[in-house]
Amino acid sequence: MLFNSLSFLIFFPITTAIYFCLPHRARWAWLLLCSAAFYLAFIPKYLLILLLVIAIDYVAGLAIESAKGGWRRAFLIVSLVANIGLLALFKYFDFLNANVHALSEFLHWNYPIHNLGWLLPIGLSFHTFQSMAYTIEVFYGRQRAERHPGYYALYVLFYPQLVAGPIERPQNLLPQFRQIHAFNSDRIYSGLRLMLWGMFKKVVIADRVAVIVDAIYGHPRAWGGAWLVIATYGFAIQIYCDFSGYTDIAIGAARVLGIRLMTNFDRPYASRSVAEFWRRWHISLSTWFRDYLYIPLGGNRVGPIRWAINILIVFLVSGLWHGASWTFVIWGALHGAYILLSRWTLTLRQKFWDATGLNQFPAFTDAWQIFTTFNFVAFAWIFFRAQSFASAKWIAGHLARSPILMHPTYVTNVLPPFDRFDLIVLAAIVFILEMIQWARTKPQLMQRFFAQPKWIRWPAYYALIVTILWIGNLGSRSFIYFQF
Repeated sequence: MLFNSLSFLIFFPITTAIYFCLPHRARWAWLLLCSAAFYLAFIPKYLLILLLVIAIDYVAGLAIESAKGGWRRAFLIVSLVANIGLLALFKYFDFLNANVHALSEFLHWNYPIHNLGWLLPIGLSFHTFQSMAYTIEVFYGRQRAERHPGYYALYVLFYPQLVAGPIERPQNLLPQFRQIHAFNSDRIYSGLRLMLWGMFKKVVIADRVAVIVDAIYGHPRAWGGAWLVIATYGFAIQIYCDFSGYTDIAIGAARVLGIRLMTNFDRPYASRSVAEFWRRWHISLSTWFRDYLYIPLGGNRVGPIRWAINILIVFLVSGLWHGASWTFVIWGALHGAYILLSRWTLTLRQKFWDATGLNQFPAFTDAWQIFTTFNFVAFAWIFFRAQSFASAKWIAGHLARSPILMHPTYVTNVLPPFDRFDLIVLAAIVFILEMIQWARTKPQLMQRFFAQPKWIRWPAYYALIVTILWIGNLGSRSFIYFQF
C-alpha cells in the first residue's frame, strides 16, 4: 500500500480512529493487525518471510539474554546468519550467480546453476537491519529481550516505517508501544502537517522531476551534455524529495498515533563535506553502519591505513545494501573515496584558503563547500540511477561534452512533456522548498508562524493541498527506496 494512494487515504483515518477508540491494552493488537494488512497489500505471500524473521529474532533475543559465555555469541551469530542469509538469498543470489557464470564462461568452465529470479520482498533490507539491531543490542546488554511476542512483532511490522524506515533501535520504539497515548489535538495536527509536507515533496516535486529524469536516463545517448547535467541534478532533487517525503509521511503518521520516530534527514544538500552529508542523509542507516560495522572494525581508533580500509568497507557494504549491482558498489566506493580524499587533502586545502585570504569571507567559503559537496554527491548519483554500468559511464563521460541539447530524431519519442513554463514553475517550487526547509531550522520563525491566527495559517495549508491536487503527479508512482 503506497502512502500516495487512494487506499492509504482510506486506511489511515480508519486505522487511527479505531486506535484511539480502543482501550490501551488492545491497541498493540490493532496496530499489529493493521500493519500486517498494510504489508499484505503489496505481495501477500512475502508476509510469511517477514514473520519468519520475526520468529527467529524473537527467540534469538530470549536465548541471548538467558545464555552464558560463548553461547550468547553463538545465538547472536545464528540470528545474524539467518537475517543476512535471507537477504542474500532474495537480493544477492542472482547477482553473485551471474558474476560467477560470467567468470566461468571466461574460463571455459561448465557452470550449471541458474538464477532464481525471485522478486525481492518489499523493504527486506530495512526489516533485516532493524531486526539485527535488536539482537545486537540485547547481546551487548543495552536492551532487555522482549518477552511479549506481539510487541516484538509490532516493532518489526509497525506500518509507518515498515518498508523504508527509519531503521529504528529497540530502545526507542519498543517502550513506546507500552505507553498510553492520549488523543492530543496539537500532536495530531503536527503529524498531519508533516504528512502533508511529505506528500507535497513526493507528488509535486519528486514525481514531476522523475518524468524528466526517466526520459533522459532512459535514453542517455540521445541527449547532449546540458540535458545530462539537468537530469543528474534533477535526480538529486528527485531522490531527496522522494525519500525524505516518505520519511515525513512515516514520522507524521506515527506522531498522530503518539509514536516518535527518529529524524532521518537534516537538509543533507546543505552539507559542507561528504562526511557531513552522511550525518544528514538517511541518518538511521548511516548510524546503523557506524555503530554495528564501522566501530566494531576499529573505527578511527586504528592506524591511517586500517582506517582507510574501514571507511571503504563501510561504503562498499552500503552500496551493496542499496542494490545488487556493480553500479551501486561504485556509488558506495565513490563516497568512500570522497571521504578519504577529503581527509588526505585537508591540510593542503587549509593552506590554500590561508594563502588566498578567502578564509576571511566565511559566507563565501561555506557556499563554495556546499556547492562542491553537492556536485560530488550528484555525480555519484549517476551510478545510483543509471540502468547499467555502460549507461552510467556514458553519462559521466559526456556531462561536459556535446552542447547540443537533444538529438532531433528523439524529439517525439523521449522529450519530457514539459514546456518552458513548466520548468520555470518546477524550479520555483524547488526554491520554495529550500526556503521552507531553511525556515524550519529557525525555531523562532516557526514559533512565530504557528502563533499566527488561523486565518493566516490555514490558507498556507490549503495552498499545499491545492498545489498537490492541481500540479501533483497523482499516478501512485512507487517510492524509490521501496526497491531496497
